[in-house]
Amino acid sequence: MDRFSGPTGTYWLGTDEFGRDIFSRVLSGATSIILVSAAGTALGILLGTIVGLSSGYAGGKVDEIVMRVMDGLMSFPALLLALLVLTTLGSSHVNIILTIGIVFMPRVARVLRSATLSIKTMEFVQSARLRGEPAYYIIFREILPNTTPVLTVEASVRLSYAVLLASSLGFLGLGVQPPSPDWGLMISEGRAHIANAPLIVLAPSVAVASLVIGVNLLAEGLREARELPKGERTP
Repeated sequence: MDRFSGPTGTYWLGTDEFGRDIFSRVLSGATSIILVSAAGTALGILLGTIVGLSSGYAGGKVDEIVMRVMDGLMSFPALLLALLVLTTLGSSHVNIILTIGIVFMPRVARVLRSATLSIKTMEFVQSARLRGEPAYYIIFREILPNTTPVLTVEASVRLSYAVLLASSLGFLGLGVQPPSPDWGLMISEGRAHIANAPLIVLAPSVAVASLVIGVNLLAEGLREARELPKGERTP
């Protein structure tokens, strides 16, 4: 009896074709997409950091080979690479996180490699080499801490892309499977009923856009805070 109900005191955003509360499903879907996007971004940052730091520090032929492999992965559009991985592994939360990590790894690796190339020529790195410190110590104790500002900005940028990628996978039916709420899946399922209940599509669409814009604003603020001298920063 509650199918396609409009906004009321009980159903703030109305109901869908099964009489389910849209507002509750949007809130519940936020948990899934935020956790999947954050975990996938963290995995991509971790893998890309290890590859980028190691490749940049090693240099020479090792660096050349590793970067060509990363370029090969980057030649695939992100969504196409994600579809390739998911169709091979199957759809699940773990596989979606793994897919996002694989997609982001080469892009993060390129950024960290560039940062490593500029840092490894500095005096404190040369001093560590002269002391006879092993390569892993120099990479993770001397170089990595000095890439933290770059990593922070890169992580915030990648998080916004992860939200879009996770939503796109859900829209294509390769993300979270029904009846679990997912913003991309809600948009896909609600297209057939947009004339009867437009909020079925509009609510999750606005949620995706708001989250992406918010993360992008965070990334922009972090980038400005990193670039401005301390005396010029505003509270």
